[in-house]
Amino acid sequence: MKLDGKKALITGADSGIGAAIAELFAKAGADVAILYHTDHDGANRTARNVQAHGRKAFVLQNDVMDSRAVASAMSAVVEELGRVDILVNSAGKGMGGVPVVEMTDEKLDVILNTDLKGPFFFCREFAKHRLAQGGQGRIVLISSVAGHLPTPESAPYEMAKAGVNSLIRSLSRELAPHKINVNGVAPGLIQTPMTQERLDDPKASAKAMENIPWHRAGQPEEIAQVALLLASDAGDYVTGQTWTIDGGLTMQWGGA
Repeated sequence: MKLDGKKALITGADSGIGAAIAELFAKAGADVAILYHTDHDGANRTARNVQAHGRKAFVLQNDVMDSRAVASAMSAVVEELGRVDILVNSAGKGMGGVPVVEMTDEKLDVILNTDLKGPFFFCREFAKHRLAQGGQGRIVLISSVAGHLPTPESAPYEMAKAGVNSLIRSLSRELAPHKINVNGVAPGLIQTPMTQERLDDPKASAKAMENIPWHRAGQPEEIAQVALLLASDAGDYVTGQTWTIDGGLTMQWGGA
């Protein structure tokens, strides 16, 4: 699977899944815009990994919750790379352990604005850009199994990811006439900075593994491989789909 000469914009590319996707896309031949929120060192580390594969890396700080900042970021990336062929929305914020009755408006807004409105903003700007270029392109949104599994005390996160799954389906129909594919990846438990604390806790980790038939956490590189398929010509006939990559977690949950 190759991305020779393609230009990719990846949000949340400073660590975890986003960083793994950026490096793999560069290895496949793409120049990469690395967008991050606060982890400047992580973004620069990703840039060095991209450059190690002989590809161009453009690092840009951005707040996905701000629609004007998103529009500005898209313009900056287009100016730097010439165009954007592939959009990957990987930026996200997790949460858990907060019952609905204890949920503040502020916490609710942060999760929904980051995990739902942020991807929407970037999809909107990317679609505008591609339509102005005559169409074609790839969108890959990083969702979560939380979008279709009931997890108590995590309602806003589940709401956001379910909304992302719906956005994938709706937008795929809107953009199909322009040959712009829209797909998603719904990871289960993946070893990233967002989940490391849980994996480092022996009791929490053991409990998590009980529900995963593969009995291990996934690695960011495993999500990146699926993202590469969806972003490449090998995934041309795939659109409107969300691929669940979870070591069997969803199947176990249903059996339980």
